[in-house]
Amino acid sequence: MTWAMTEKGYSQRRVCRLVGIDPRVHRYQSSRPDDAELRSRLRELSSERRRFGYRRLHILLEREGWDMNWKKLYRIYREERLTVRKRGGRKRALGTRAPMAIPQGPNQRWSLDFVTDSLVWGRRFRVLCIIDDFNRECLGNIVDTSISGHRVARELDRIAELRGYPCMVVSDNGTELTSNAILTWQQDRKVEGPLHRARQTDAERLRRELQRSPAGRMPQRASVLKPAPCPALDRGMARRLQPPPPAHEPRR
Repeated sequence: MTWAMTEKGYSQRRVCRLVGIDPRVHRYQSSRPDDAELRSRLRELSSERRRFGYRRLHILLEREGWDMNWKKLYRIYREERLTVRKRGGRKRALGTRAPMAIPQGPNQRWSLDFVTDSLVWGRRFRVLCIIDDFNRECLGNIVDTSISGHRVARELDRIAELRGYPCMVVSDNGTELTSNAILTWQQDRKVEGPLHRARQTDAERLRRELQRSPAGRMPQRASVLKPAPCPALDRGMARRLQPPPPAHEPRR
């Protein structure tokens, strides 16, 4: 339309009639703000949390004080081309990975990781390993058949009653360790994270020990800090780990 008016000398009314739109549509100027600060913060959060979609980014922005509905955020999210990358193919490093600082004291950084194994009758169980990265002390090994994000938060609170809360928590991209329950726990306790890294060497050593025969296993480390016992949880876990009852032979 601009070319027809400048090169051909057509009036605006004539050009709009040829195109088939109302002149008021051509003269309309949008009064919508550009939201430059919001767009910048959204790009920063999406680069930090690469596996978060617009719904979880909306929760993080609301915690920071941004007031908007999810439809506006979704529009800006699409305009900025911030889509979650689909899984598949060969894994490649995204972005530039900064080297992780070495902790200089206890409770500066805790590492969380899961180990999975199965009993002789096929029942699978999981072990949540919690390690203090300063002195490689095992703060807890939580064993159960299923450990949710709320359970992880409760176990971290139990350990923090004896040691205090850490400054930072690092883990992998497991669903339990990146759930909304863990994000809320970190927000309420002022714990930095979640930072993601490779699997712990202590968890790998525990996995190898579980796969050995009982005679060849190493003795337990004396530095393991046992949290306060919870009889209800212990009884429930023991009941779930019991072998299935033997099948009754058919009567002859």
